[in-house]
Amino acid sequence: EKPFTCHECGKSFRVGSALNRHRRIHTGEKPYECRDCGKRFRLTSTLTTHRKIHLGEKSYVCLVCGKTFRSDVYLLAHETTHGEENPFRCLACGKEFRLKRYLTIHQRIHTGEKNFQCQVCQKKFGRRSILVVHQRVHTGEKPYGCPECGKKFLLSSDLVGHRRIHSGEKPYECLECGKRFRLSCHLSRHQRSHSGERPYRCGECGRSYADSSGFSKHRKIHLEKSQKSSQRGEGRYKCPYCSKSFHAKSAQVLHRATHTTERPYRCSVCEKKFRHDATLWKHRRIHTGEKPYKCPVCGKRSSDSSTHRRHRRRHAEVKPYKCPVCGECFGVVGALLKHQRFH
Repeated sequence: EKPFTCHECGKSFRVGSALNRHRRIHTGEKPYECRDCGKRFRLTSTLTTHRKIHLGEKSYVCLVCGKTFRSDVYLLAHETTHGEENPFRCLACGKEFRLKRYLTIHQRIHTGEKNFQCQVCQKKFGRRSILVVHQRVHTGEKPYGCPECGKKFLLSSDLVGHRRIHSGEKPYECLECGKRFRLSCHLSRHQRSHSGERPYRCGECGRSYADSSGFSKHRKIHLEKSQKSSQRGEGRYKCPYCSKSFHAKSAQVLHRATHTTERPYRCSVCEKKFRHDATLWKHRRIHTGEKPYKCPVCGKRSSDSSTHRRHRRRHAEVKPYKCPVCGECFGVVGALLKHQRFH
């Protein structure tokens, strides 16, 4: 039953407060003002989210990896990278994405494509957001200031990490040994000492690294070789199907997959073949019984991140997906999408 009806458009609501919030769409009323910049908002929730820009606060936490976000919208987009229902797959490394544009951005890692150029130093970047941050190096802008000591930072995330020095907060806990960390990246690096994971894989030669710094140094070796090849005008890596050449092996692999459905990665137990080594790695857990994701509440282990995330929400009763129209929250994105059809 929805007894509260808007006289402007006829839309009905279950509670009067929801109708009052809705009416502001017609009147243009924005009663909530930001004390820092004067910007006004229709909803208190929108003002609260906006103020985090000034505070450098990120309060939406991914239950799988601990990464934090300023908005539930950004968290929603990030969480899908852990799930298994992502239709857009990178043919070079097997990583999956919910939206095609996320895949397009990711593929620039393999192809080396950098379309965004700094007009001051001519340096190029793969993403516009990285260019915007880089430009602050030239302008000297550091918009995020610590209220405790006055130190300023280029990035809001740097400010958040810095403020934990003053508070002593270490919110990121290792589920294996209980050690705590100030930054999520420190926890991620530490966890590899338990798992032996080496997530940074070179697309040129297949060598893997546990941390990004070692991987970056290694990639420079290939980059120098690639630059020498480009000076000669021809890529080192040729496609066996159409003779097109590439300067990077990963770009050639990405292109080659458009010609064939080859599955070069074979399971040694059941002989099943896979197109990507990442998919084979997940498949192997069926045979080994490995369940690397442990619930910190009850200790239950899961073999994949999406199952682990769904289980964790049963403990916390987390409902991270919030309807921007009426504010109702949901535990899964599918329920939110179904609900939004009624608006």
